[in-house]
Amino acid sequence: MDNTGVTKGIVIKDDWPGYSLDLFTYPEHYHEDIESVYIPHGVIMNRIERMAKYIMDDFGNSNIMVLCVLKGGYKFCADLVEFIKVLGRNSNKYLETRVEFIRLKSYLNDQSTEELHIIGSQDLSFLRGKAILDTGKTMKALLKHVETFEPKMVKVAGLLVKRVPNMAESLTDYVGFEIPNRFVVGYALDYNEYFRDLNHICVISKTGKMKYKV
Repeated sequence: MDNTGVTKGIVIKDDWPGYSLDLFTYPEHYHEDIESVYIPHGVIMNRIERMAKYIMDDFGNSNIMVLCVLKGGYKFCADLVEFIKVLGRNSNKYLETRVEFIRLKSYLNDQSTEELHIIGSQDLSFLRGKAILDTGKTMKALLKHVETFEPKMVKVAGLLVKRVPNMAESLTDYVGFEIPNRFVVGYALDYNEYFRDLNHICVISKTGKMKYKV
C-alpha cells in the first residue's frame, strides 16, 4: 500500500461545520466564543499516535532533536514525543529524542502577518549535524533560518495544514489534518493568548473574535 496520501493527513472538506457543542465538554466560559468542535480531542490523539508510528518507521534507531515551536505547538510536541517513547518501549526500536524550544510570533488577531518574529535566542547552533524533527507552523521562514545551522537532516511534523494558496503541505513531511482556511483554536492554539485551555480544536465565533480582539 502506498502511504504517501495517508502521511499527508486526514483531509477535512470545506463544507465541514464541525460537531455541535452539546456533544462535548469544554470550559463553560467559552460557550458564546466558539461555534463548534472542529476536531475532537480523542481524534487528535489517535492521529498523533499514528504520526509517531510513521516517524518511528522513517528514523529507525537514530537519535533526533525535536524542535518545538512555542506556544501553539507545545501540546502537539509533548504528545507526539510521548507516543514515540511509548512505541519505542513496546518494540525493538528506540528513538532517542531531545527537545528544544523556539518561540515565533506571526499572527495579529486572526491574520497571519508577513514578518516572522523569533522570540528568545536565535542561536540554534546546537542543531549542527543533528537529525531534526520540527513541529513548527511558520515553515518557510523557520526552515530557512534552521538550515543556516547545517543540520544533518530536517523533517517537519505539523498537526494542521490549511488549504491556502502556496500551502505549506509540500514543506511538511508528517501532517495530522489538512483543513480549510478557517481560524481554529484549542489544543494550545490561541487567539490573542485565549483558548489554549480547550482540549478540542474548535472554530472561534464572531463573538469570540470581538471579545478578545486587541
